[in-house]
Amino acid sequence: MSTLTITDLHVTVETDQGTKEILRGVNLTINSGEVHAIMGPNGSGKSTLAYAIAGHPKYTVTSGTVTLDGEDVLAMSVDERARAGIFLGMQYPVEVPGVSVSNFLRTAKTAIEGEAPKLRTWVKDVKDAMAGLRMDPEFANRNVNEGFSGGEKKRHEILQMELLKPKFAVLDETDSGLDVDALRIVSEGVNRAKASTDVGILLITHYTRILRYITPDFVHVFVDGRIAEEGGPELADRLEAEGYDRFLTNA
Repeated sequence: MSTLTITDLHVTVETDQGTKEILRGVNLTINSGEVHAIMGPNGSGKSTLAYAIAGHPKYTVTSGTVTLDGEDVLAMSVDERARAGIFLGMQYPVEVPGVSVSNFLRTAKTAIEGEAPKLRTWVKDVKDAMAGLRMDPEFANRNVNEGFSGGEKKRHEILQMELLKPKFAVLDETDSGLDVDALRIVSEGVNRAKASTDVGILLITHYTRILRYITPDFVHVFVDGRIAEEGGPELADRLEAEGYDRFLTNA
């Protein structure tokens, strides 16, 4: 059992108008095997939370803590966070020209495990995971995300998650830009990873449609850089029916 604990987290970002505080005291605890859905309107700080956990240099933590099994995550470099077991599924995955998917995946696995995976078993694992995500095997030979459609990029993110087996996965709007079939396939990949490794998941989304496939244990409503309300799956259904107006009015 592992635990990711966020305590009174405050985060700022530099804008053309000066320093702006985005997160205003976030408290959240995620345990292995739990799915926490973060929902909220645009600009509420959901993605900022994801990138602050991952260590994006654009975001400055001004106070608060993030710990993984008691270890100070904020004191770690980005690669140290990845090796410690934190995975970020990006909303807009970047292209990496000149690096094939197969080389990228094996290099990442080697960095996390401290040794290269055995080639025979690794090739089988990659093929099986790609098949589960309905990815053409030829994608392994293509450059990372180069020329990929939005749905293909998101499948590649979940392929990484399945193969790298993190302790905690932060999925930043993984459902954005996916058609109905791709949404189901990507969600099944997340559920397979959870079933095989007991990964804890922080799922950031605007919509409840992905929650029909990935059932959350907890739903948190983000408004103005804070968690405004918490509940179970029923809270997501209420948000679908009512929207965020009552939270925005209170804010």
